[in-house]
Amino acid sequence: MVARVQTVAFQGIEAVPVDVQAQITSGLPPGVVIVGLPDKAIKEAGERVKAALISSGLSLPPRRIVVNLAPAELPKEGSHYDLPIALALMATIGAFPADALDGYVAIGELGLDGRLARVDGVLPAAIAAHGRDLGIICPAPSGPEAAWAGDDIEIVAPETLLALVNHLGGYQLCPRPVPRRRELAAGLPDLGDVRGQEVARRALEVAAAGGHNLLMVGPPGAGKSMLAQRLPSILPPLDPRELLDVSMIASIAGELAGGALSDRRPFRAPHHSASMAALVGGGLKVRPGEASLAHNGVLFLDELPEFAPSVLDSLRQPLESGETVIARANARVTFPARFQLVAAMNPCKCGLAGTPGHTCKRGDACRADYQSRVSGPFLDRIDLRIDVPAVSAADMIGPATGEPSAAVAARVRAARDTQRRRYREAGHPGVFTNAAAPASLIETLVDPDRDSQALLLQAAERFSLSARAYHRVLKVARTLADLAQSEKVTRPHIAEALSYRLNFAGS
Repeated sequence: MVARVQTVAFQGIEAVPVDVQAQITSGLPPGVVIVGLPDKAIKEAGERVKAALISSGLSLPPRRIVVNLAPAELPKEGSHYDLPIALALMATIGAFPADALDGYVAIGELGLDGRLARVDGVLPAAIAAHGRDLGIICPAPSGPEAAWAGDDIEIVAPETLLALVNHLGGYQLCPRPVPRRRELAAGLPDLGDVRGQEVARRALEVAAAGGHNLLMVGPPGAGKSMLAQRLPSILPPLDPRELLDVSMIASIAGELAGGALSDRRPFRAPHHSASMAALVGGGLKVRPGEASLAHNGVLFLDELPEFAPSVLDSLRQPLESGETVIARANARVTFPARFQLVAAMNPCKCGLAGTPGHTCKRGDACRADYQSRVSGPFLDRIDLRIDVPAVSAADMIGPATGEPSAAVAARVRAARDTQRRRYREAGHPGVFTNAAAPASLIETLVDPDRDSQALLLQAAERFSLSARAYHRVLKVARTLADLAQSEKVTRPHIAEALSYRLNFAGS
């Protein structure tokens, strides 16, 4: 007899169906043999499963047992195959009817004492099971995570293997878990704490309203990092669709503590020593990188030129396509990565180029060498580039008079609502911000008048704007008009958009 249990393999955030088949056969040596391209963790599952069964009062016959993970050509990774393998073996020895698990997908890791430990990827597995009209069996700690897949999905989340057997036999039913929200700190850093920096505050608002990439250039202590850390306080919360996308990535990466979700947009700030695999994803067991973990949120790169040039250039493709593609000899994995890039850098190695009263010993070569670490094609993908000068003593001594985050966030929310409505009416419901709009669509929606076209043409010829830069100027101008609640993009909007791209010390 062949017993079958359904589980999943993960390719990016997609949960691919896997059929776990178990059969007791004759032959030597006795024991559990697992086939179907398992990794090291799965090969060791046989010993964990046997120990867990013994702790649960069951034992396997001293015969040869073959476990097949189908399809055989699909590589399998992770410890979440423990539970489906155990259930398939239990079905072969008659611990419960073979058809008792026909309507479920099983996922979970087993301890030697029969307890079920949490595993990564329960949320995408539950969503995939729901899409196939199946229930899910998962460890109790992962139950709240699975509950986010829907109110009508059947979820069995036992503490132990024995509790699961009792549930299947109808002796002791496991309660259905409920979704859990993550309790976050009461408040985020407020924009009202920033002294001075009116231009930077305006650029931050524009970046938030349109989802635009932002680069801040200024001396140490000018407040670049402080400004970036306050961007989440003016961004709107995640909507339900975005929340599930973000949470599925976090689930695969093992970053959903207790299965609790939050509608706060991600803010990722990797150190400049981060490798390419850490930033865009990869590794021996392919995992999402910081770019994917910042999906629908912010990726903040402080000390931008200190990142390895190859690491920075690896972000060029995600910045355009909104996804990272990791190719291997036997697999191709795609992770969503539509993030908003915010970067900060000093103008030169000593950090004080352009500061009144300071002269670099190496002259202009200090600035040129430092800024050349960031490639032109990478900079071309940044919409807003601003100087952040040092704050004067008078600004620091005086009272804080800047707008609080709540006031700015209201304008940002209104501008984003306008953009969603516009793109939905234009037949692009998946586009939420101006920054994500296709180039052909933004040309139609902006439709600059004659004066604006003349200004754009003059700037394009004088500063040799690329086609990408031209369209990004249009997108920023559209955002400026949205913030001003203007239906038409006018010459002042074009002029301000051009100023963010051209007038800064790094140009």
